[in-house]
Amino acid sequence: MELLQLRYFRTVARLEHMTKAAQELHIAQPALSKTISRLEEDVGVPLFDRQGGRIKLNSFGWAFLGKVEQALLLLEEGKKEAAELAGLEKGSIHLATSTMERLADALSEFIAQHPDVNFRITQTSMEEMTALVVSGDVDLCFTALPIEHQELSSVSVLDEEVFLGVPPGHRLAGRDIVRLSELAEEPFIGYKEGFPFQVMNDRLLREAGIAPNFVCRVDEPAAIASLVRAGLGVALVGACGGPDAKLRLLPIEHPVCRRHFRLVWHDKRYLSLAARAFRDFLASYFTSSRAVKSPHRETAHPTRIKT
Repeated sequence: MELLQLRYFRTVARLEHMTKAAQELHIAQPALSKTISRLEEDVGVPLFDRQGGRIKLNSFGWAFLGKVEQALLLLEEGKKEAAELAGLEKGSIHLATSTMERLADALSEFIAQHPDVNFRITQTSMEEMTALVVSGDVDLCFTALPIEHQELSSVSVLDEEVFLGVPPGHRLAGRDIVRLSELAEEPFIGYKEGFPFQVMNDRLLREAGIAPNFVCRVDEPAAIASLVRAGLGVALVGACGGPDAKLRLLPIEHPVCRRHFRLVWHDKRYLSLAARAFRDFLASYFTSSRAVKSPHRETAHPTRIKT
């Protein structure tokens, strides 16, 4: 049994189409068919059901595929670890996140300090993020929502206060503090349903006992602030940088409104030296920049996530 056979098998199993798999692998279809047939001889059972010109992964194939994926992943992790120990590369980081707004400045500083690190960033939904880190397709996830899985660990890196954003001429603009219950009749700017920040905001609004009238829903934090500045409505927003004459941020007295951002990784998979360095850097970066810290901020120690 050869490593190349396993890689070819994984592609054929994913596509369940010999011609498409051959095209993706850049080999001739007859050669691929022979490779799969030899693999089935080595395993001792057919891995695909063949009907006419079609193939479909059978129960033996599904069982074998799970072990093949684990084996190939372990080999990739071994290559990374060996390469780092041998000094052959500076390291790589594959990061998943649902928003780049809180990370942009920190990433810029880390890359300036470590220009040889190879960064890949995937912006995706919470559901996809969980699947990516569990499967080992990404090293780290940056999220403000908990990811529940018994093999994942996390570290708190940023505790951020959430404010009520209003335009300068708003009736509450002169207030020093507000309660969300006072906003029951206000037009709201919100994120699209299911967006991580909106999931958190919905909990806060329910706790305040209001069902806001959303006049606009977007998928980017910057768009929220822009629409509030334009006077379209009010919104729940995080810290938006320095003073802004067109946007008033009002502290919220009740309910307590905070977001807790975490880095999440798989506890059983190899985490590259670069990924570990970035994890430690990010916790230090937000602490030293005093990015809207809570007086009850969690210490940056790994926490196992339980189901």
